Amino acid sequence: MNTKQTTSGQQPISVAVIGAGMAGRTHANAYCQASTVFGLDLPPIRLHTIADIHLPAAEDAAKRYGYENATADWRQVIDDPEIDAVSIVVGNALHRPIAEAALAAGKHVLCEKPLSDTIADARAMAELEKTTDLVTAVGYCYRRNPGIAALIDTVQHGRIGKVAQITAEYLCDYGADPLVPMSWRYQGPQGSGALGDLGVHLLDTLEQIAGRIIRVGGASFANTVTERPVATANVAGGRGVTGSDDAPKEPVENEDTAVFTADFASGARGMISTSRVAFGLANGLKISVAGPSGRAGFDMAQPAAFWMHDPQPEYGTNGPRNILVGPKHRYVTAGSAMDFEGVGFSQVDQFIFQNRAFLEQIVAQRTGEPFPNALPTCPTFADGVHTMLVLDAVARSAAAGGTTVEVEQN
Repeated sequence: MNTKQTTSGQQPISVAVIGAGMAGRTHANAYCQASTVFGLDLPPIRLHTIADIHLPAAEDAAKRYGYENATADWRQVIDDPEIDAVSIVVGNALHRPIAEAALAAGKHVLCEKPLSDTIADARAMAELEKTTDLVTAVGYCYRRNPGIAALIDTVQHGRIGKVAQITAEYLCDYGADPLVPMSWRYQGPQGSGALGDLGVHLLDTLEQIAGRIIRVGGASFANTVTERPVATANVAGGRGVTGSDDAPKEPVENEDTAVFTADFASGARGMISTSRVAFGLANGLKISVAGPSGRAGFDMAQPAAFWMHDPQPEYGTNGPRNILVGPKHRYVTAGSAMDFEGVGFSQVDQFIFQNRAFLEQIVAQRTGEPFPNALPTCPTFADGVHTMLVLDAVARSAAAGGTTVEVEQN
């Protein structure tokens, strides 16, 4: 563990990121930016190491984001006593072994979603969480988008009445090109494709609005692209990567599209859909919430806003209206160098706020005192298990022709 003191007497937090793909680079950037938003109470953040099995990717990320070291072996991160905390941003099957090794080495862990590739491994991680006082967290960052946070607050304050209906979709195009090579994202059981990659974000976000999902039904999966070029060398599936049309192919194992209904403990009903083959939608997340007193929603195409329709305006001007997030909304004041209405936020900011919250929790764990003006804490491994149980219920519903399935409660 890093025990060096700064001249101010604060003990730095030394961080590493395991995985240098798109999300890994975003974690790397988030640690760079964490001290630039909100209060000045964080200790210095030491940007220690980026690890990736493809060393050039680790080296590139380390250089871009100012990290001191790059390595192709994640075990070097675990074995380095100077590193205090790690983000795990690799294939789902590696989450458990890396998390277990990191916690055994005394390091705090922020693990990307979904928590693991199997419920058994996820439960093992949650059981380990119970035995440690280290910070353990799972990366559900959409709840920190200022527009979504404002939508959540609006609904929770009763502005639309009791939530009756939620319609949500997360449609992306990263798998639309059939020549995108095979990667771990296209391998694994049904339910681990678009549902496991994109649906987890919707599930966590919707449960912030309407409470826990207790039942699912009407589930259906579909595969549009049934085979992909075999990955060669260090080329794997991702945006902007295209294989050869005459390259050897291998079958896609999991779903491109998933649709299902959900019953919430609050009594709300939801209709949810996800896809990774929706042309032209790089990040098409939309949410619409309806109640007896109004409607409200969010569109990722306008991430610094949400919309609302209620009886508040006078007749003649009543109707759906777009509301820009500003200082009166969560995550805006001091969350940007320009913290006022009309200044955009993006998915990158969500990661900054998430990783900042993770670092705040580490400080609180070290000092035994609440962090001043702390952001909401990160979801736990136990929360990650719950989401995986919902995913499992959806997969069982789809396998049984859409039958209703109760969600096992952990």
